[in-house]
Amino acid sequence: QVQLVESGGGLVQAGGSLRLACAASGFIFRMKAMGWYRQAPGKQRELVAQISKAHKTDYADSVKGRFTISRDNAKNTVYLQMNSLKPEDTAVYYCTWLDSAYWGQGTQVTVSS
Repeated sequence: QVQLVESGGGLVQAGGSLRLACAASGFIFRMKAMGWYRQAPGKQRELVAQISKAHKTDYADSVKGRFTISRDNAKNTVYLQMNSLKPEDTAVYYCTWLDSAYWGQGTQVTVSS
Protein backbone atom coordinates (compact mmCIF):
# COMPACT_ATOMS: atom_id res chain seq x y z
CA GLN A 1 0.00 0.00 0.00
CA VAL A 2 1.02 3.64 -0.33
CA GLN A 3 3.29 4.89 2.44
CA LEU A 4 4.86 8.31 2.97
CA VAL A 5 7.20 8.57 5.94
CA GLU A 6 8.62 11.95 6.91
CA SER A 7 11.73 12.50 9.00
CA GLY A 8 14.12 15.28 9.92
CA GLY A 9 11.98 17.62 11.98
CA GLY A 10 13.10 19.07 15.28
CA LEU A 11 13.81 22.15 17.32
CA VAL A 12 16.10 24.80 15.85
CA GLN A 13 16.94 28.40 16.59
CA ALA A 14 15.89 31.18 14.25
CA GLY A 15 18.34 31.44 11.39
CA GLY A 16 19.14 27.76 11.50
CA SER A 17 18.53 24.98 9.00
CA LEU A 18 16.77 21.64 8.82
CA ARG A 19 16.43 19.06 6.07
CA LEU A 20 13.23 17.06 5.89
CA ALA A 21 13.00 13.78 4.02
CA CYS A 22 9.99 11.79 2.87
CA ALA A 23 10.43 8.16 1.91
CA ALA A 24 7.72 6.95 -0.45
CA SER A 25 6.57 3.45 -1.34
CA GLY A 26 3.62 1.67 -2.90
CA PHE A 27 3.41 3.71 -6.10
CA ILE A 28 5.57 4.68 -9.08
CA PHE A 29 7.32 7.58 -7.38
CA ARG A 30 9.18 8.88 -10.42
CA MET A 31 5.89 9.42 -12.27
CA LYS A 32 4.26 11.57 -9.59
CA ALA A 33 4.42 15.20 -8.55
CA MET A 34 5.23 15.54 -4.87
CA GLY A 35 4.71 18.30 -2.37
CA TRP A 36 5.34 19.51 1.14
CA TYR A 37 2.56 21.14 3.13
CA ARG A 38 2.61 22.58 6.62
CA GLN A 39 0.02 23.29 9.26
CA ALA A 40 0.56 25.61 12.18
CA PRO A 41 -1.72 25.54 15.26
CA GLY A 42 -5.05 27.20 14.49
CA LYS A 43 -4.24 27.64 10.81
CA GLN A 44 -5.16 25.86 7.60
CA ARG A 45 -2.76 23.48 5.95
CA GLU A 46 -0.79 25.29 3.26
CA LEU A 47 1.33 24.18 0.32
CA VAL A 48 4.96 25.09 0.91
CA ALA A 49 6.72 23.57 -2.07
CA GLN A 50 6.07 21.19 -4.93
CA ILE A 51 8.14 19.33 -7.48
CA SER A 52 6.91 17.77 -10.70
CA LYS A 53 8.04 14.46 -12.15
CA ALA A 54 10.23 16.58 -14.45
CA HIS A 55 11.80 18.23 -11.37
CA LYS A 56 10.10 21.58 -11.97
CA THR A 57 9.69 23.33 -8.63
CA ASP A 58 7.37 25.94 -7.19
CA TYR A 59 7.24 27.59 -3.79
CA ALA A 60 4.96 29.59 -1.54
CA ASP A 61 6.01 33.24 -1.46
CA SER A 62 6.72 32.97 2.26
CA VAL A 63 9.55 30.46 1.72
CA LYS A 64 11.00 31.48 -1.65
CA GLY A 65 14.76 31.87 -1.46
CA ARG A 66 14.94 29.97 1.85
CA PHE A 67 13.52 26.52 1.12
CA THR A 68 14.53 24.07 -1.60
CA ILE A 69 12.57 20.99 -2.62
CA SER A 70 14.32 18.16 -4.42
CA ARG A 71 13.79 14.52 -5.23
CA ASP A 72 15.89 11.40 -5.65
CA ASN A 73 13.95 8.96 -7.78
CA ALA A 74 16.52 6.21 -7.18
CA LYS A 75 15.71 6.42 -3.46
CA ASN A 76 11.98 7.21 -3.82
CA THR A 77 12.58 10.19 -1.57
CA VAL A 78 11.63 13.85 -1.66
CA TYR A 79 13.51 16.41 0.42
CA LEU A 80 12.87 19.87 1.79
CA GLN A 81 15.98 21.85 2.69
CA MET A 82 14.96 24.69 4.97
CA ASN A 83 17.43 27.52 5.59
CA SER A 84 17.17 30.84 7.42
CA LEU A 85 14.31 29.46 9.47
CA LYS A 86 11.94 31.85 11.20
CA PRO A 87 9.62 31.32 14.19
CA GLU A 88 6.68 31.60 11.78
CA ASP A 89 7.92 28.46 10.03
CA THR A 90 6.92 26.48 13.12
CA ALA A 91 4.40 23.85 12.03
CA VAL A 92 3.84 20.20 11.35
CA TYR A 93 5.21 19.45 7.88
CA TYR A 94 3.53 16.85 5.71
CA CYS A 95 4.63 15.10 2.56
CA THR A 96 2.07 14.24 -0.09
CA TRP A 97 1.70 12.72 -3.51
CA LEU A 98 0.00 15.71 -5.14
CA ASP A 99 -3.62 15.31 -6.26
CA SER A 100 -3.96 12.13 -4.24
CA ALA A 101 -5.48 11.34 -0.87
CA TYR A 102 -2.18 10.11 0.51
CA TRP A 103 -0.32 11.95 3.26
CA GLY A 104 2.51 11.18 5.61
CA GLN A 105 2.11 11.31 9.37
CA GLY A 106 3.87 14.65 9.60
CA THR A 107 7.03 15.85 11.28
CA GLN A 108 7.15 18.72 13.78
CA VAL A 109 9.38 21.69 13.05
CA THR A 110 9.79 24.20 15.86
CA VAL A 111 11.81 27.40 15.39
CA SER A 112 12.68 29.31 18.54
CA SER A 113 13.33 33.04 18.54
